[in-house]
Parts: sequence; structure tokens; C-alpha cells
Amino acid sequence: MGLLLGIDLGSQSLKVVLLDEPLALLGSGRRSYSIAFPRPGWAEQDPRLWEDALGPAIADALAAVGSKPGDVAALGVAGQLDGCIPVDAKGHLLHAALIWMDRRADASLNRVRHRLGSKRVRALTGANLDGTHMAPKMRWLIDETEAGKSASLFHQPVTYMVERLTGARAIDHGLASTSLVYGLAEGNWLPELMAAFELQPKLLPPLRRSEDKAGRLNAEGARLTGLPVGIPVAVGTGDDFSTPLGGGVMQTGIVADVLGTAEVVGALDREPRIDPSALTETHRYVGARFHYIENPGWVSGGALEWLRATLGIPDFAAFDRLAAAVPPGADGLLFLPALSGAMTPEWIAGARGCFYGLTPSHGPGHLARAVLEGNAFGLQDVVLALKAMNVATDRLRLLGGGARSDLWAQIRADVTGLPAERARHSDASAVGAAILGGVAAGILPDLATAAGLMGAAGFMIEPDAHRNRLYREAHGRYRQLFRSLKPMFGTE
Repeated sequence: MGLLLGIDLGSQSLKVVLLDEPLALLGSGRRSYSIAFPRPGWAEQDPRLWEDALGPAIADALAAVGSKPGDVAALGVAGQLDGCIPVDAKGHLLHAALIWMDRRADASLNRVRHRLGSKRVRALTGANLDGTHMAPKMRWLIDETEAGKSASLFHQPVTYMVERLTGARAIDHGLASTSLVYGLAEGNWLPELMAAFELQPKLLPPLRRSEDKAGRLNAEGARLTGLPVGIPVAVGTGDDFSTPLGGGVMQTGIVADVLGTAEVVGALDREPRIDPSALTETHRYVGARFHYIENPGWVSGGALEWLRATLGIPDFAAFDRLAAAVPPGADGLLFLPALSGAMTPEWIAGARGCFYGLTPSHGPGHLARAVLEGNAFGLQDVVLALKAMNVATDRLRLLGGGARSDLWAQIRADVTGLPAERARHSDASAVGAAILGGVAAGILPDLATAAGLMGAAGFMIEPDAHRNRLYREAHGRYRQLFRSLKPMFGTE
């Protein structure tokens, strides 16, 4: 049987998995890389870092399986969304990628806000008028750089990699629906939105389904991957969508909580519901049956890594031991998870993170516990918003690297009052990419059948009623703290 290869272009590493046709995970590989922060609010990545990581990560995965490059029968790519990469007519790179956490385009939103208004943009796109999205970054690059002015096309990270591997240009509806120029009802680039940003549809890749075959691995793709020419490659999608897919989420009632560098929280609904609180966005999901209503993520795992490095904690096992030694509520210490702007409990780009309630009795364990709980309060904000829209929220499914931690899982169950289960595989985005590749190659019949094989693993983590009561009170104080600081943040 041929192997299905999935690639996840993460913010801090490129991950590769190999699955067999029954979707058992056989092996994986990973290569890390860095993010550049040239100015406050800016975040860039050189796409050549992804390319350099690709071949070695694939080689590691093949070695773990004991397989040869010729055993790979299909390939899919998923990864970080909301990036923006200008290329020339031949697909050559013109500028570093402005990745999802980059906020340099915030100021360029004023003209769109004046022309259409934030509410109109939201009604058309299901998304918030926010500078982290693709269209504002395109506008900034065109206005401020020669690379943007001369660009033939703008890619997101996934679509850039697909063109590098196949020569084909394509973007799926999920990624497109995060751009701010895609009409959610129309399922296409919307002239009204394009005009507001002064952009042309030709600057974006053609729309395709995520599970379509974009093309086949060409000579350049073979050089980058170490795989044979001719392997089918799927169009692919963003990790906000590939991760739930790889975690088996193709039905309503499951709140997918992705614990990565960013914490992305969402649930499926057949209707394109629009959140009146503007805390969540509505996007197209893979397979075209559902919409994914989500908060696209705040710096969560990234905040934990920042604190771990700052305090000199050797690893996350030690981090968990420190936090577990502190009682729920961290003895009154609160943390606002807004290191790169607030995405919860409100979207405010100018907000910043903080600890509140520090006393001489607080130590490293309290800081660690407060960061874990502050991020779980962000999850609760999203769960409450979903419930207010009548989106089914029966249980949590934890995905991403942070899902491995028993402490993180229990805190999330206790804060939300929802039972929590882990996905079968923590690197679910790469698994979802492999599934897309399998469907694109005709090896798997459809996405729903594949997702049915990837359900939850292990036991359900039940919430504790006593801790839930404590956390409801602490969550109220967290919200009060945010309201108190809001005048310092600004409103946009």
C-alpha cells in the first residue's frame, strides 16, 4: 500500500507525518526554525526556512518507517494561515512572509473602515476587520514596498508551498475565507471587498476545494522533498481547518481546542452564523458541508514558552510540576493572554498581556499556573460566545502539542465545565493534510469517511464541580481586569 504524507507548516517548526491507507500513523519528522521580529508588532518568516526544513523532515519520517521515497503515494500541505507572501510571475519570492501575528497593516484598515465599515465587512466575510488578515497585509506591501508593487501574485504559506512543489496556483475556500476579500455567502472573491482594499482578484490564486488535486510533484518539488516526480499533491488548507479534520472533527457538538503556539478554538455548524460579539469568525470548512465558527487564536503556547524561557524552566514537564504544586486560582494571581494583541475576551490589537495580583508570596509556580489558567479563561470566553449563538458545545477535543499535558487538559475541563478528550494524534494538522492528499489522489473515498477513522483516543477527562465553581469566580475577575485596562488599550 502507498503511504500518505502530510506536511504542516507551523509557526515554529515544519512537521511531517506518514500514514498508511487505514490511516494509522507510522512515522513523523520535524525541523524547527525561527520567527523574526524586526520591529514591535512585526513578525516575519523567510519561506526558504520552510523549504530547507522540508527534505530533512521527510527523510526523518521515512527513516522512522523504514520506507523509501517511492513508497509515498500522495501528499498534502496544511499550515499557518493569514500570512502574506508576494511572488513574481514565475513564483519567485520577493519578500519575507508577513505571518499571522504580524500587525503592521493595522493602520491600513482606516480607509476600508471609512468606505464600508467594520460591520459591513463582517456581514460579508464572517471575519473581523483586523490587520492580521491577508488583504490588509497585501495592501501594506503594495503601499510600502517595491516587492509589493511589483508582485504578480500574493500567497499564503500553504499556497506558496504548493506552487513550489507543483507549479500550480490554487487556494482553498477555507484559507480564502480568512482573507477579508471573500464573500461567505457567494463563495468567491467579492468585488465590493476588492474595491474597498483597492485589490484585483488576479493578485490571488484561483479558488479550488482543499481536497482537489492541485497538481503533481514537479522537478523542483522533487528536489525540495527528496520524493519522486509525479506524486499527486492536494490543494491543502490552513491549520485552523486541517487540525480539526486530523482530529476527526466532522460533526457538530465538538469544540476543537488546538493547543499550539496559538490557541485556536472553534466548532462546526451547518449555518454560517455570525457572532454579534465579534469574538469569533465564521469560515468555510473542508468538505463544504459545514462552516467553522472559531476564534483564530491568541498567543497561548507561545506565552507558555515565553514564560518557560524567561524563568529558565528546563522543559514543560518541569513547568507542569511547578504549576501543579499551586492551588487552582493561583492564590489570586491573574494573567491576561494578550502578548501580541487581545483576541479574547475582545479583539483589541493594542492590548497587551499582564500579570495582576502579584504579592511577595507568589513564586514561579504561581506565574506558571496563572498563565495556564489565563489561557483557559480565553477558551471559556469562546465557549460562551458559541453557546450564545446556539452552536452545539457538548465536549472539548484537545489537539496540538499542549494536548499531551494532563494538567492543561484538566484545567480546561474544570474552567469550561465540559468533558475533555484528546485527539488520537497530537500533530493533527499534518494528519489532516495527509487525509487531503489521500482524497486528492483517489486513495481515500471522501473526507467524512477518513475523519470517522480519526476519533478521540483514550478516556474522557471530566470536570470537577468544585474547581469549576472556583474558576467561574476567577473568570469573572479576569473579565473585570480586562474591562478595567481597556481604556489603556484603545478600541481598535
